[in-house]
Amino acid sequence: MKEVRHQELISSYDLISLPGRPRNNLSFPSQVLKLNTEVSPLIPHHCSRLTASETCCSTQLIDGDGIFNASGVDKFMKEVKLAECGLSYAVVSIMGPQSSGKSTLLNNLFNTNFREMDAFKGRSQTTKGIWMARCAGIEPCTLVMDLEGTDGRERGEDDTAFEKQSALFALAVSDIVLINMWCHDIGREQAANKPLLKTVFQVMMRLFSPRKTTMLFVIRDKTRTPLENLEPVLREDIQKIWDSVPKPQAHMETPLSEFFNVEVVALSSYEEKEEQFKEQVANLRQRFHQSIAPGGLAGDRRGVVPASGFSFSAHEIWKVIKENKDLDLPAHKVMVATVRCEEIANEKYAAFVANEEWCQLEETVQSNPIPGFGKKINSLLHAGLSEYDAEATYFDEGVRTIKQKQLQDKLLQIVQPAYQSALGHIRSGTLEKFKDTLEKALKGGERFSTAANSCIESCVAQFDEACADVVIEVANWDTSKVREKLLRDIDAHVASVREAKISELVSSYEEKLKLALSGPVEALLDGANSDTWPSVRSLFKREMASAVLGFSAALNAFDMDEEARQNMILSLENFARGVVEGKAKEEAGRVLIRMKDRFTMLFSHDSDSMPRVWAGKEDIRAITKTARSASLKLLSVMAVLRLDDGDKDDIEKTLAVALLDSSSGAVKNRSITASDPLATSSWEQIPPAKTLITPVQCKSLWRQFKMETEYSVSQAISAQEANKRHNNWLPPPWAILALVILGFNEFMTLLKNPLYLGVIFVVFLLLKALWVQLNIAGEFSHGILPGLISLSTKFVPTIMNLMKRLAEEGSNSAGNNNPQRNTSQNNSNAVPVGSSVSSSSSSNITSLDNRNKYTSSSKDE
Repeated sequence: MKEVRHQELISSYDLISLPGRPRNNLSFPSQVLKLNTEVSPLIPHHCSRLTASETCCSTQLIDGDGIFNASGVDKFMKEVKLAECGLSYAVVSIMGPQSSGKSTLLNNLFNTNFREMDAFKGRSQTTKGIWMARCAGIEPCTLVMDLEGTDGRERGEDDTAFEKQSALFALAVSDIVLINMWCHDIGREQAANKPLLKTVFQVMMRLFSPRKTTMLFVIRDKTRTPLENLEPVLREDIQKIWDSVPKPQAHMETPLSEFFNVEVVALSSYEEKEEQFKEQVANLRQRFHQSIAPGGLAGDRRGVVPASGFSFSAHEIWKVIKENKDLDLPAHKVMVATVRCEEIANEKYAAFVANEEWCQLEETVQSNPIPGFGKKINSLLHAGLSEYDAEATYFDEGVRTIKQKQLQDKLLQIVQPAYQSALGHIRSGTLEKFKDTLEKALKGGERFSTAANSCIESCVAQFDEACADVVIEVANWDTSKVREKLLRDIDAHVASVREAKISELVSSYEEKLKLALSGPVEALLDGANSDTWPSVRSLFKREMASAVLGFSAALNAFDMDEEARQNMILSLENFARGVVEGKAKEEAGRVLIRMKDRFTMLFSHDSDSMPRVWAGKEDIRAITKTARSASLKLLSVMAVLRLDDGDKDDIEKTLAVALLDSSSGAVKNRSITASDPLATSSWEQIPPAKTLITPVQCKSLWRQFKMETEYSVSQAISAQEANKRHNNWLPPPWAILALVILGFNEFMTLLKNPLYLGVIFVVFLLLKALWVQLNIAGEFSHGILPGLISLSTKFVPTIMNLMKRLAEEGSNSAGNNNPQRNTSQNNSNAVPVGSSVSSSSSSNITSLDNRNKYTSSSKDE
């Protein structure tokens, strides 16, 4: 069925006759009829070029079945550029009975190209549904709607639904409604215009807040009766019809003038007086120029929608009318504004998101700062919002403002991450610059607090200046949080650098104190005596005072409060005290070695620090006591810490009584009930923190010390006795007396025969030489058996060596012919022998002493 109607429409367009039909000797150049099947296969759309500068475009707005041609209207609006008109456009519609010449009137009045009835083929329905075209040559832009005629036989007398719907649609949309009527119907009770006017007035009641519409009655085929006489009759008929129409309670007393501006115009017959008709139409056409201006032909413009929303508004109005609902034009206006403004906002949002400059900015700002970021974003936002304002300016102000705010919020929502990234770059860049500036200032020798304050002030000012460059004007975003975070980061960095610098300063002074105290304290404790701890205290106070003076001056650069300063100075003093205490504890751990070293030094060396030789006259007991007393003195010095001026104790006396005098008679005579002063783990009146060596440990150390030094004493005693034996070569007096008594005869024999004396002397010399060469005393010092074994291996080689030397001396004496010289030479050789023997003996004795001392030292170790 639709395809058949399509073909009928296509074929019927071939029969369209424009106002300049050939039979009337009228022509319009370049008249073109165009069927647009791309919009809808059943709803045609065409444009005709009337002159070189004027174009008439038309389309079917609603077809005969009541279907709204949305796509065709959208294309029509684009071709006539209706959206650019804003509120500067007017809508004119025409109503009237079928075949009353409505399309002909419109084509002549507005230069449109609506299809006209061909009178030669009979009278029938020509316009189906509602057609719309743009008037050519009239400003502002004027749209004309040609409505399907009423009272047509095609729909029948009972099918008036479409008539009412189209009439209500025309009243809701149009500024001017033309009522086309025949002159001979005026004054008749059952004239053809009566049902039409009733329909118009009835549907007018369905509008909640109808706007005041101009209703222009066009009286066709005017007779000789003057218009001044026809108009009162027509107005009277109109008033009667208005009074007879049922009205709501709110409009029972409302006059017709509240709803309509009634205008009446009369036209001559088109067929009989064509020239006069055209002249009258031309005059009427002038009334449509600037029809929307104040005082113009158009009525109330309060309910008009902007041109860009006309298609949607018309579609929604028709939808409401088709659903047989009452039409609330103010609410409809708000609804149209809401939809159109939202569409415009979505378009601008999509355009902003797809904008190449924005995409590049968004991508770049993620990794790098962008100079002029705020200016660029503001430009893009301003452009988008300005375009929105330009397109939505004629819509309802409340709706427009709301949608603009929503668009602005959406745009700001997409811009905010980039804005935050830009702020983040500014914050991080400012922080890095602050770090570099502070480091350079500190390297330049500037005071820390001064450098930090000046750097903070300058960098925060730079941050504020940089933030001004990224400000989004419409956003009114607050940068205080980012600024506060920057300040927190700066404060944290300043605190860390301050802590590092103070730590570095503290470490420097601690290292200086450690170097200044460690070596001297160790040396003082190594030579422990009565002045050791006073000297340590003096050293500690001197070095501490020097360090505190420099440290306190250095702390002035950090603007510290007095309490913190004193705490740090106290901490430095505690460190220095800890150094001394640590060194004292370290030396206390080596006290046994120090005691043995001191004992060895005093016991093995004399007052001139020369090695002591135990010749037999030394008082070993006294020397041992002196050395042990000195070692005990060292132990008493190392027993406790004495860094404070008031540290006094009797530890030395206690140790002397308990350890040195333990073997004296006084101690032996003490009551067996007396307690041991060292049988405790703490010293009397000495806090444990100052105790280095407890009394019990002192007693244990002394016991071990005595055991390890006992060997040295015994070795000394043995060496002294051996030396005594070695020096006492004469036999005892009784032996000498026995020798004198028993050897008297032999002695007298020697006196009688002096030759025996020479033989005895030679034998003595040989024995003395053997004694020295064999080192008999040294060999037997290690024991009898080892001495015999050693002498047995050396005896024969020594004899052979002596015989060889004697043979050499004899040969030298025989070769000398001078007896006197030989005698002198013999005498000289005799002297070295004795001297050699004496030297050898002395050398052997010295060697023996050295060996004994080395053995004693080895055992001590």
